[in-house]
Amino acid sequence: MLTFTIRRLVLTLPTLLVISLVIFMLLELAPGDPMAQVPLTVPPEVKEKMREALGLGQPSHVRYLKWVYQFFVVEPSIMIDWLTSKSTLLGWLPDTSLYGGDLRVISWQTRSPVMDIVVQRLPQTMWVVGMGYLFGVLIALPIGIYSAYRQYSIFDQVGTFISMVGFSVPTFFTGVLLIVVFSVNLGWFPSIYDTTLKVNSWDSFLQQARQMVMPVTVLALYNAAQISRFMRSSMLDNLNQDYVRTARAKGLSERVVVLVHVLRNSMIPVVTVIALGVPQVFGGAIITEQVFKVNGLGQLLIGAIEANDLPMVQTLTFIFALLIVVFNLIADVLYGIIDPRIRYD
Repeated sequence: MLTFTIRRLVLTLPTLLVISLVIFMLLELAPGDPMAQVPLTVPPEVKEKMREALGLGQPSHVRYLKWVYQFFVVEPSIMIDWLTSKSTLLGWLPDTSLYGGDLRVISWQTRSPVMDIVVQRLPQTMWVVGMGYLFGVLIALPIGIYSAYRQYSIFDQVGTFISMVGFSVPTFFTGVLLIVVFSVNLGWFPSIYDTTLKVNSWDSFLQQARQMVMPVTVLALYNAAQISRFMRSSMLDNLNQDYVRTARAKGLSERVVVLVHVLRNSMIPVVTVIALGVPQVFGGAIITEQVFKVNGLGQLLIGAIEANDLPMVQTLTFIFALLIVVFNLIADVLYGIIDPRIRYD
């Protein structure tokens, strides 16, 4: 297992480099000019200086290499310095000074470092998207297990119907429907997510919970619908296997047979769905963040695309790709933990 993990980590770097090159070239070929929104009263020579300041006057390969260096070297050094400065206060690690003042990835729209903006928006996305995905997984697993065990029962039929509706109906329709019912008609929850709210008291915590209910419900329903169907199908495939009949013939209780033997083997394909669903949720939550005005990474990406902010779009897109590669590795490692028959060494 250790050899497999090290080998996959070594192969991850060239994979990410190829992905970054593809993203860069696609955005390089995309139409649009970041200087298009500059007023016509600005003289041409001033516009040219602005283009040079943004790095637009350099060849494509030079700008790509600079971006790779900034993303893989400069930004991690800043992150390490920040973490060590925080841990030094607790006496855990010595303080470091890896960042040497090199130029960082600068947003064309805000003229500030891209990663600083991403770090500012990340908590909002983690609160909404992370909680929505967590609740979706916690709801989907027991529903899928019990639906498979009680196949064709009323619970199974109701769960199948709700899952099909939750998976078929788009999130923007579900979000608007919840806003109309629970915000406009009943007035129970706010329709707009207040990103400026700071949780520093019990009242502010309740207000934060109230504004999270609808966006988290939309994402949890969509994720639970998909994962529960995978969980049910995987459980049904294993419930009819020979080892299940053998375990029952040995006198094991039904709880041990289902929750230990069947569930462990059934989780192998479901782990892939759950692990690879994490980066997809971050990318797919763009619509939900737009509906509820959550000022997270999704709305940041939409604003960057509208403003033709290529450094911001490139960085966010690459972060989503990085999440896919990392969680794919996590899923492969979890295979060996869940099923001892799988050996990678």
